Amino acid sequence: MRALNPRALCARGDLQVYMPEEKRVNVPKVVSTRRPQLKPKLGQHFLASDSFASQIVNALGDVSQNTVLEIGPGRGVLTSLLAKRTRRLIAVELDRVLAAQLRLRFGMFPNVEVIEADILSIDFDSLFGPKPGLSRPGIEFKPTPADVIGNLPYYLTSDILLRLFDYSKYFDTLVLLVQREVADRIAAPPGSRDYGLLSATAQLHARVEKLFTLPPAAFAPPPKVHSTALRLTMASRHQELGLTVNGYQEGFIDFLKLSFGQKRKTLWNNLKSTYPEPRLRAALSQARVKPADRAETLSLEESAALFLALHQNHNNS
Repeated sequence: MRALNPRALCARGDLQVYMPEEKRVNVPKVVSTRRPQLKPKLGQHFLASDSFASQIVNALGDVSQNTVLEIGPGRGVLTSLLAKRTRRLIAVELDRVLAAQLRLRFGMFPNVEVIEADILSIDFDSLFGPKPGLSRPGIEFKPTPADVIGNLPYYLTSDILLRLFDYSKYFDTLVLLVQREVADRIAAPPGSRDYGLLSATAQLHARVEKLFTLPPAAFAPPPKVHSTALRLTMASRHQELGLTVNGYQEGFIDFLKLSFGQKRKTLWNNLKSTYPEPRLRAALSQARVKPADRAETLSLEESAALFLALHQNHNNS
């Protein structure tokens, strides 16, 4: 069988040449773009639409001077766009084979770093915090927030979001692909059927926008559900709600978890096992919340007022 000339292969489209403007050093001149037809090992559904990929990356805005954290780059559809636009791109991929392929494919880009790791185990303080030897006594370190983008695994969406919120000081804008039903929950207003703990937590930390919905055909293999692109602009409401003193910031999250503990139960029934009844009754009255109300009917302002009434009065007594 006659061997084909590499130039002929490139012309046919079997191979693609990646040639950034800067001179490449010690990098293969040609990288195969044939996608392995293997069943995903971790339940991945890879984004396979170039048009949707462009819309998703565009939703971040101008990132030419920004650091972008990409969660689960997979086969690199978003990565290929981001590598050409960002000052620094950190791609975190759990799959060992995919991580190796990404390193080979983007090894020529000095602004791209591929980390093989679970995003839930990444030490964001080490990644984005002050570097040893660079801090100065009496000078507060103020990180330059990074943007975040990614196609989140459906079964880990809540865990990943909560971890990003825990380290929200390091992030600015998040553009994430999630299951449509989860996006509806995250963006749901108080009093609606979908409003719950995830809604309240997300809206406590960020402004939430639903951008557009992707059909199953936009992914390979196609999932059985639609996906929605969300944009979350970090804008903490803790100070506005009076939660930045006396350690109330973390305590309020625990209070929300308790309030939403049993969705069909009233606030009274969810809270009475933790707070003495006289204290709970007085706080409900002070916050003008009815004992028969449910957590999903309360705005963040009302939930914060009840939490503060429970704790401030107790601390002052």
